[in-house]
Amino acid sequence: MAGKTLYDKLWNNHLVQQRDDGSALIYIDRQLLHEVTSPQAFEGLRLAGRQPWRIDANLATPDHNVPTTSNERKFGIEGIEDPISRIQVKTLDENCNEFGIVQFDMKDVRQGIVHVVGPEQGATLPGTTVVCGDSHTSTHGAFGALAHGIGTSEVEHVMATQCLVAKKMKNMLVRVDGELGVGVTPKDVVLAIIGKIGTAGGTGFAVEFGGQVFRDMTMEGRMTVCNMAIEAGARAGMIAVDQTTLDYVKGRPFAPKADLWEKAIAAWSDLHSDDDAVFDEVVVFKGEEIKPQVTWGTSPEMVLPIDAHVPAPADGVDESQRDGYTRALEYMGLTAGQPITDIPVDRVFIGSCTNSRIEDLREAAAVVKGKKVSETVMEALVVPGSGLVKAQAEAEGLHTIFVEAGLQWREPGCSMCLAMNADKLGNGEHCASTSNRNFEGRQGFGGRTHLVSPAMAAAAAIKGHFVDVREMMAGAQ
Repeated sequence: MAGKTLYDKLWNNHLVQQRDDGSALIYIDRQLLHEVTSPQAFEGLRLAGRQPWRIDANLATPDHNVPTTSNERKFGIEGIEDPISRIQVKTLDENCNEFGIVQFDMKDVRQGIVHVVGPEQGATLPGTTVVCGDSHTSTHGAFGALAHGIGTSEVEHVMATQCLVAKKMKNMLVRVDGELGVGVTPKDVVLAIIGKIGTAGGTGFAVEFGGQVFRDMTMEGRMTVCNMAIEAGARAGMIAVDQTTLDYVKGRPFAPKADLWEKAIAAWSDLHSDDDAVFDEVVVFKGEEIKPQVTWGTSPEMVLPIDAHVPAPADGVDESQRDGYTRALEYMGLTAGQPITDIPVDRVFIGSCTNSRIEDLREAAAVVKGKKVSETVMEALVVPGSGLVKAQAEAEGLHTIFVEAGLQWREPGCSMCLAMNADKLGNGEHCASTSNRNFEGRQGFGGRTHLVSPAMAAAAAIKGHFVDVREMMAGAQ
C-alpha cells in the first residue's frame, strides 16, 4: 500500500464522518475572524439562539477596513471616515464582546492582518485545520496545516459546531529543486509557478510545495508561497514540518508550553509526505532558472521575468487566451512588445498578507537605503502586517530608512491590497504591488496592478519604472 501525502494525513486526522456522496465532515481546530465575513455569521448564531461550540478556538482582528494613517488611527473606530467600514469594524467589536471571543482590536498593538497575526501569535500550529472567511487562509499551510478560506455561512457553521462539510481534494506536488539566485525571492518563486501552471492549474488540488528551495526558505517565505496557492487555483497549499517550523512556533503566546511542547513535537514528527506517497500530479521547477517576476496583465498568470517583453495577442495559445491578452493590454495601457522595464510606476505598495512581515520590510529597506523615491512616483506606501511587526521594524530602524527615502510609513492593515479602505489607486494609475491579486479594479476603479516582490517594488519606487533589482544590488556592492 502506498504511503500517505501530508494532505492525506491532515485529512484523515480530522475526518469526523465520510458520506457516500463524497462529502465529509471534518473537525476544525482554529477559526480566524475579521470584520468583513463575520457579521452575518454572528447574526445567524444570535437568531438561532446558539453559542460558539468552542469559544477559545476563535481569534479575531479587524484588518480589511482599518485606516493606515496615524492621524485616522488615533481616533480609533471613530477615525474611520467611510461609514460602511466604520460599521463593520464596530460590529466586530460588539460581536466579540457579546460572544466572549478574543479580539485584537484597533487599539491593541497585536492588531493586524489576520494571516499575519495568526502565525505571529502561535495560533496557527502544525497539524491543525485552520479556516477563515478569506481565501488567503492558505497562508497558514506553511506550518504543515490544512488551511483554506470558507464562506460566510460556513463561518457560522464552524462557530456553531466546530466542524465543516468538505470534499477531499486531489494531491499535487510542486517541487522546486536547486537554489535561488541572488535577488530572487519566495514571491518570485510563487509567481513563476503560477505563470507556468496557470490560475486554474491547481483547481481541485491540495498543493504541497516541496524540494530544496522550500526546505531552504524561512517560515515567512513559506507563508508568502502558500498565501498565493489560491492564485494558482488551489484551495490549500502546504509545506512539510521541519526544524525551521518548530523554531518559529516555539515560545509564541498560543503555542504549547513546557511538557506540552515536547509532546507537540512528537505529535508533529510525521507531518510530511511519506517517501512512497503517490501524487495525482507533479510539477517540477529548477530554482536556478527563476528570475525576478512582474505581472503585466489582469490575472496572476499573466506574469513574466523582468527581462521579458509584454506579449502580443497572437502569442496566446488559443482564442480565449488571445482575447484575454487583448483585453489586458487595453486595460493596462500597455503595448505588445514593450519591455517590462519600460512600464512606468505611479504608486508603490509594500504590504498585504503576502508580503508585510519583518523579512519583507528588511528586504525592501535594503534596496532603498540611502536612495530617494523617484519624482515621478506619486506615492509609495509601506504598511506593516501587524502592530508587532511595526514595532520590530521601528526597533531596527527600518522606518527611518523608508521615511528618509521618501516612502510613507503606515499603521498595520490590509491597506492598498484591495479597494475596501482609504488606500486606493486612481483610474489609470500603475502600481508596483506586493499583494496577491491584479484583477481589474482590485486596488481601485481603473487601477493597474503589477505584482512583484518587496525588493522589486522598492526598486521600482526608486527608479520610477520596473527594473531588475539584481542590477541595483550589484551596483551597491
